[in-house]
Amino acid sequence: MKTNNNQGFKSLKVYQLAYVLAMEIFEMTKIFPKEEKYSLTDQIRRSSRAVCANIAEGYRKRQYPKHFSSKHSDADAEASETTVWIDFSKDCKYISVEKQQSLIARYEQVGRMLGSMIRNPEKFKP
Repeated sequence: MKTNNNQGFKSLKVYQLAYVLAMEIFEMTKIFPKEEKYSLTDQIRRSSRAVCANIAEGYRKRQYPKHFSSKHSDADAEASETTVWIDFSKDCKYISVEKQQSLIARYEQVGRMLGSMIRNPEKFKP
């Protein structure tokens, strides 16, 4: 979770994992039915990408612990939203149970990392 200040937010393990997950979701949703384009496909892509965006925004506000924690709380909320869309994807039979479980487990890992950052913003102060 620690960062090298020369690399900024991109060196955060939580950002790296969230980014990999967002890209995995992007690839996965390419095969979703066309009728899901403006509902499930857009929603799951947006929320998964928002996790990364909020981590980046929060990192830039690290000199303000309350703002830092707030943005990372937003990232955690987006991660939780993404898990709902993953569940819908499985229940609509667009992804396997194994894929769903793998994605959920990794989003839970993201959530734990974000929770630690929210509880310990001073560790990230510039």
